[in-house]
Amino acid sequence: MGEKSRSKGCCGWFLILVVLAVVVAAIVITVKKRSDHHSGSGEPEPVPGPPGAIDEKYADALKIAMKFFDVQKSGKLVNNEISWRGDSGLKDGSEAKLDLSMGMYDAGDHMKFGFPMAFTATVLSWAILEYGDQMDAVKQLEPAQDSLKWITDYLINAHPSENVLYIQVGDPEADHKCWNRPEDMTEKRPLVQVNVSSPGTEVAAETAAAMASSSLVFKTIDPTYSSTLLKHAKQLFTFADKSRGSYSVSVPEVQTYYNSTGYGDELLWAASWLYHATGDDSYLQYVSGQNGKLFAKFGSPSWFCWDNKLAGTQVLLSRLSFFDGKDNGGLAMYKKTAEAVMCGLLPDSATATKSRTDGGLIWVSEWNSLQHPVASAFLAALYSDYMLTSQTSSISCDGETYKPSDLRKFAKSQADYVLGKNPMKMSFLVGYGDKYPQYVHHRGASIPADENPGCTDGFKWLDSTDPNPNIAEGALVGGPFLNETYIDSRNNSMQGEPSTYNSAVIVGLLSSLVTTSSVVKSFT
Repeated sequence: MGEKSRSKGCCGWFLILVVLAVVVAAIVITVKKRSDHHSGSGEPEPVPGPPGAIDEKYADALKIAMKFFDVQKSGKLVNNEISWRGDSGLKDGSEAKLDLSMGMYDAGDHMKFGFPMAFTATVLSWAILEYGDQMDAVKQLEPAQDSLKWITDYLINAHPSENVLYIQVGDPEADHKCWNRPEDMTEKRPLVQVNVSSPGTEVAAETAAAMASSSLVFKTIDPTYSSTLLKHAKQLFTFADKSRGSYSVSVPEVQTYYNSTGYGDELLWAASWLYHATGDDSYLQYVSGQNGKLFAKFGSPSWFCWDNKLAGTQVLLSRLSFFDGKDNGGLAMYKKTAEAVMCGLLPDSATATKSRTDGGLIWVSEWNSLQHPVASAFLAALYSDYMLTSQTSSISCDGETYKPSDLRKFAKSQADYVLGKNPMKMSFLVGYGDKYPQYVHHRGASIPADENPGCTDGFKWLDSTDPNPNIAEGALVGGPFLNETYIDSRNNSMQGEPSTYNSAVIVGLLSSLVTTSSVVKSFT
């Protein structure tokens, strides 16, 4: 009896010890998991060296994504590698005695909208400046520079005098009544400009940002061209700042297509790029002084896109804190808000945005749903690399710390979703993988290259049930709905229309993931 009782007691204690061991093990595992990103007091993660091992998945995707810029080129094509594209828009600008034949078509149509086109150039410049070595490692640096110059040549010609900027070629209403190839356009191509009496601060400032950032890209390659770009950037910024007014008010018809919600973000964005391009402290004072208080919306994270440059500006100015020790006053607030943007993106953060699909894709808008997650992932990759390169071990999100690798993991998750790791098991980058959209909303891709339909004759191809005869390789389509469905129909422009600015952000993101290299500490 006594033995049994003792035995039972030992068993009871043994069970208690087992339970305690399980609890301790669970705590250890939890702490270890948490320590994966709770390493504020730990050692910084090691800085990667020059471009190392290539991640073939992202390298292949980058090579494909870069091709869409060639698909979208207007003008007399040089070294054309897109078999179904030819010369087009050769007389654009002629009514003002300007050569506006170059540049790129906006999306699946034949419009040249200066606002998103300039944003495309700025983001592409940024990607080249930060990740040019990675692009070069997979032979994509020169194509990126060539595509950028195709846009900046156009922008230079669109700025014929200090206070005049041509912001649009084509009549969108007339253009959208046609379905034909750009090579066969016969409709009129009217021009729209902003000037002192009809201002357009946001489009002038965005064009200044494009010119300033691209001047850095070409600084050592072609110093004369770089100086020309910088001269235009300075003039455009002065025009934008002194003649303040929204182009959505001056040119109300743009509200249907690329309506601006304000110009303060573009002024800060342009001044930030001009500081990087010139080193002139007046531009730094511009963003850190009264204009920062007016326009920066410190402490309020926002989404980076063609209409809102605040998050991009905050990340760009954070470079000065990470690498130049400029972390006082207004600049500190930019970095603090950039950190809040990052915390909103990290899925495990207490302040993480709930705007996500079940598959983990950041979700903001059903129109062109991929723009925001891809742009956000690009910013996260940049910020991660700023932290690595400056040996910053962590950021704090509501008291919890996260490492650069956490941000990179998020960036990869968005890229991987785009490339096929999603509930639909399809790639949204046309030409990548085994399954991608076949009915892209794109005129040139939908019409056989040996056909020459007039304005309205081509609608039979819009309505055709056959897949596109031409592959718009590299196109990043609009993307899935919130419930993670995609309707592959040529008439579904909400989901199936690609754009050049989508291409800019996906090229930036993929360039950051090609290898584990760090970013440059200075653009000059």
